[in-house]
Amino acid sequence: MLKIHDSRGTMGRRAFLEIGSLALGGLALPQLLATQALAAKANLRPVTGKSVIFLFLHGGPSQIETFDPKMSAPAENRSVTGEIDTKLPGITFGSTFERLAALNDKFTIVRSFRTGDANHDIKPVVGKATLGANMGSLFARIAGANDPATGMPLNAALFPRAVDPERGPAVDQFGNFNATGGLGSAYAPFVPGGGGSLQKDMELKLDPTRIDDRRNLLTGLDRIRRELEARGEISGTGGFQQQAFQTILGGAAKAFDLSQEDPKTIARYDTAPLIAPEQISRKWNNYSRYVDNAKTLGKLLLMARRLCEAGCGFVTVTTNFVWDMHADVNNATMEEGMRYMGHPLDHALSAFVEDCEARGLSDDILLVATGEMGRTPRINKGGGRDHWGGLAPLLLYGGGLNMGQVIGHSTKDAGEPQSEPYGNEELLATVMHTLLDVGQVRLMTGLPQELLRAVTTPQPIQGLFS
Repeated sequence: MLKIHDSRGTMGRRAFLEIGSLALGGLALPQLLATQALAAKANLRPVTGKSVIFLFLHGGPSQIETFDPKMSAPAENRSVTGEIDTKLPGITFGSTFERLAALNDKFTIVRSFRTGDANHDIKPVVGKATLGANMGSLFARIAGANDPATGMPLNAALFPRAVDPERGPAVDQFGNFNATGGLGSAYAPFVPGGGGSLQKDMELKLDPTRIDDRRNLLTGLDRIRRELEARGEISGTGGFQQQAFQTILGGAAKAFDLSQEDPKTIARYDTAPLIAPEQISRKWNNYSRYVDNAKTLGKLLLMARRLCEAGCGFVTVTTNFVWDMHADVNNATMEEGMRYMGHPLDHALSAFVEDCEARGLSDDILLVATGEMGRTPRINKGGGRDHWGGLAPLLLYGGGLNMGQVIGHSTKDAGEPQSEPYGNEELLATVMHTLLDVGQVRLMTGLPQELLRAVTTPQPIQGLFS
């Protein structure tokens, strides 16, 4: 339980030390940090030191209008947005992705990826392959819930409210991004602004007129830290209690605070200026979700990068259910929907790639972008595409993997893999081989056998690892 008393009252040492009792799987935070540090010292954490950001494109983006336009196909099949040449000779994308087309020597597209069915769910990140748990929870179960050096949660999930409290709640009708299967709640993602289980273990006792103001909250935490340091109360505690204090009051808070970034970097990521709410038709029931995506996608990726730099190992990012382009009462046509969704994605992903390249992070962070399915090869009578499980777009960037290529190819209508197909199991293996020394994982004791099988049995997507 995290308790910070209102500054109008007296905050004694005993009250403040309750910060250290943030419960994570039955251990107080200082105890947890100490335990994980011992494990790290004994080389019991088979981690590579890399991080993964899983950008989940909820609703099922079209493989055709994204990265496999098939302009030689009949009109009812080929990309309704046309195509654009990319930096790789002979490779084209849907014309929405102008910035990414100029950068595709920096990332890899898989054109033979399929998720298995055409159901609305979140199966690539939480599904059968991941034992019904968030993929990051599998990693946290093996590596620990927190980074032993920084205390940063190793598993986090970012929804629109993480960067804008005015945005809608996370969509959970198609699956729970916070699910841990049978692994235990200690390994659930930390969800800033979204009511995740770790946040529910904290009690913030602050002036109620300021508790919803993120900037004032961070300012208050910073003031409390300075007061304690001035009185020598932090330095008078044990080392792991000090680390716990700094986790809560220091680096963790800063990682979630985008105001710490250079304004030019924030502006480059920011997708809000691309599409004003009045430019989105209100006739679609998904109007508010289109707005949420435009206003938050770029800043969510920027926050994800900051969390990885601060020690987080796996970050799920999604802007809710917005890629379902049926051209029905809920969703726009493919052409209109790609204006709402494609331009922000192109802007945000290209900003992320450029930023990581400039910061020297291309070997340290792997970004994965995909959805729960693709779209039908044939346009429907309304100008949309319906659910399709035969093929789905997949983009991977960084992680020290082999970039600047297209893996696999599809049939002439982009309906099925023409080359060797890859699925959720191979995607999970790619992520886990990036995060973990899988050989060491096989030697670990005390892990559930089904977890060991899920992480160590499938093989990664061919061509990504040297």
